[in-house]
Amino acid sequence: MIYDIRHITTYAYQSPVAFSLCALRLRPTSRAGQKVLSVAVELDPPAAQRTSRSCFFGNSFEIVRIDDEHRALKVSATARIAVARPEPPAVTPPWEEVRQQAFGVHDLGSQSPAHFIYASRTVSLDEPVVAYARDSFPPGCEILAGARDLMRRIWEDFDYDPKATLVSTPLGEAFMKKKGVCQDFAHIMIAGLRGLGLPARYVSGYLRTVPPPGKERLEGADATHAWVSVWCGPFDGWVGLDPTNNILVGDDHIILAEGRDYADVAPIEGVILSTGGQDVSVAVDVIPVATESAPPTF
Repeated sequence: MIYDIRHITTYAYQSPVAFSLCALRLRPTSRAGQKVLSVAVELDPPAAQRTSRSCFFGNSFEIVRIDDEHRALKVSATARIAVARPEPPAVTPPWEEVRQQAFGVHDLGSQSPAHFIYASRTVSLDEPVVAYARDSFPPGCEILAGARDLMRRIWEDFDYDPKATLVSTPLGEAFMKKKGVCQDFAHIMIAGLRGLGLPARYVSGYLRTVPPPGKERLEGADATHAWVSVWCGPFDGWVGLDPTNNILVGDDHIILAEGRDYADVAPIEGVILSTGGQDVSVAVDVIPVATESAPPTF
């Protein structure tokens, strides 16, 4: 499947902004099962300086500086991406074996499970969350079967409520409320897996949505999304799971960035020099443009 992605973020400032320094993670990169055919990021007003690099985990990372005074900032990211993900493994090792393998790895590269076992900036290993996850992993349970059961339980037990949490809401608070958004559900699932010694990473990106029968697709109705990738051992590698929708990650998911938690992959962050507040709006379009009858494996 080939998609056109449009991701527009608009900031409206209450007072003039004299200076802005931002970090952008808005350029998807080619990786297993995904090939970037084109990508562009534009700013209005334009930046005085732009510096591009890749972070440790392989995500595209850009620092932009705006020197001209402005009352609004519009960041427009567009991309064309081909997605052809492999089928998930039919059989995976017991979770205890995977845990032992994870703690015994010697590779410290960006894809190593060693970076995704421990607590991180926004994923604390709260005991109530770990106890909740433990019920999905009886002795001898296959790692993917246990992860799928945990995903299902989060989907059943938690309510999707955009008003229940903020981007800064602690994981433990979202868990107690049993409400939140995809970021909360991903963090909770990651915390539970890591608390059992199982490597899990945070994935940000896009999900194609299909309008109800008879209804036209609305522009900007899609949104950025977040899900989980769990390490299933050195042979099976990383497998994506979407606890917000209780589905395995497939060709409808487009990866933007991967990291230990949201703090590693926030699409836009930075500082401004101003005396007022700001309003922000985000619009995302995920448009299928072509389907391959026999998609290649990237």
